[in-house]
Amino acid sequence: MSDIKPDWIAVDWGTSNMRAWAMSASGTVLAEARSDKGMGELARDAFEPELLRTVGDWINGPVTVIACGMVGSRQGWVEAPYSAVPCPALPEGFARAPAQHPDLQVYVIPGVKQTSPADVMRGEETQIAGFLARNKNWDGVICLPGTHTKWVHVSANEVVSFQTFMTGELFATISEHTVLRHSIATEGWDDDAFAAAVADAMARPERLAARLFSLRAEGLLNDLSGAAARARLSGLLIGAELAAAKPYWLGQQIAVIGAGGLSKLYVDALAAQHAPATQVQGDAITIAGLTAAYRRLKG
Repeated sequence: MSDIKPDWIAVDWGTSNMRAWAMSASGTVLAEARSDKGMGELARDAFEPELLRTVGDWINGPVTVIACGMVGSRQGWVEAPYSAVPCPALPEGFARAPAQHPDLQVYVIPGVKQTSPADVMRGEETQIAGFLARNKNWDGVICLPGTHTKWVHVSANEVVSFQTFMTGELFATISEHTVLRHSIATEGWDDDAFAAAVADAMARPERLAARLFSLRAEGLLNDLSGAAARARLSGLLIGAELAAAKPYWLGQQIAVIGAGGLSKLYVDALAAQHAPATQVQGDAITIAGLTAAYRRLKG
């Protein structure tokens, strides 16, 4: 039996993995655990056993679990219905997940939906809530880079509107499953090539498809390195995204929340457009959002 006795457990359960934190009532992290079993490979009746396998040693009596992410999707442990914008970053009505363990009370945070243009988010709303908990009365635009990057307009502590870009998934698909896989290195980087590609895509986003093939041609004819091609591919895709998202971020306060390396690319690209952005570490903000949800649940 573990000597860790959390007051509650915070869980971020996505498509590909799960992270859990043993928490004190004040919001201090006591311990952390991870699982590589995400929603994408678990049947509905497998979520509770996987949670117990990962954090069972922390359960020494009745404990509340607050979870966010794809665990609340239609294919997750329990479907937590979407709240429609405009709405608070932490929507009302947490879903109660069915648990057989007598000491488990599991609550899942709902996602957020937008009917026109159609869009959805799960998990990002908790990061937004965490950011707002730490930055009272903040108005502006929050960018959450990732496989599916979100641009979110926040005002008066509400999510007003948002837009999703498949930039991260496009990068992975193009670099691994198209003819460019022969030209794109799996690692390495070139800052100048990235900056030039962002500027190119921002200026002429309609040329994106042609610019992509030029990476292959320049590798064959002009010895463009795989590292430079990797940076240019990223710059072209992020630049096209920034061009499309410009109505969101132009003239606004901007915060970028996520993993350090990817978030810095967005911060650098925005800075080149004279749009300064604050970079925020994703895990800490997720925990802050889950803590805000726990405090709301407990009144």
